[in-house]
Amino acid sequence: MTPILWRRAEARDAAALSLLGGATFLASFAFDHPGDALIAHVRDAHGEAFYAEALADPAQTILIGETPLGAPVGYALLTPPKLPVETGPDDLELKRIYLLSGWQGGGNGAALLALVREEARRRGAKRLLLAVYQGNERAQRFYARHGFAETGETVFMVGDVPFRDLIYAAPVT
Repeated sequence: MTPILWRRAEARDAAALSLLGGATFLASFAFDHPGDALIAHVRDAHGEAFYAEALADPAQTILIGETPLGAPVGYALLTPPKLPVETGPDDLELKRIYLLSGWQGGGNGAALLALVREEARRRGAKRLLLAVYQGNERAQRFYARHGFAETGETVFMVGDVPFRDLIYAAPVT
C-alpha cells in the first residue's frame, strides 16, 4: 500500500479537500441516501468554500494525508463541539474523518486517529466527541476499539431526509 504523509492542511488545500470530502462522502453514503439530496449536500457541505472557511478559522484544524506524489487520500476535521450533548471547554468534536477506500485498513485509520488525539492534546482537549451514522457498523466497531463509547444521538439531515447518528465520546489519552 502506498504510504500516507500527514500534515496540517493549509489554505491552498481547500480544492483538494473539497474533492476528497465529496468523494469519501459519496462512497460512504450513496448506498442509502437519496441521489438528488446527496448531490446537493456534497456541493454544500463539501464545497471548496466550506473548506476555505474552515481552514481560515483558528478554532478548526484539518489534517490531510497525501501520497508521496501529493495526491490527497484522507483527512480529519476537528472543531469546537456542536452536538446535542453536554459539552465543556475541554471538548473537541472530530467532525470528519475519512480515508479513500484504497487506504482503509492496514492501520491507516488508527494512525490518523492517533494524530487527531495528538492534535487534541496540543489544543488542551480532554475529550473527543463525534457523530457516526447508525448504519455504519464498521465505523462504530472502529471507534469502540479506540475507546469511544456511545453518549447520545442526533439527527443528520441530507436534504429533507433525516438520518440517525450516534454520538460517541472518548478521553484524549
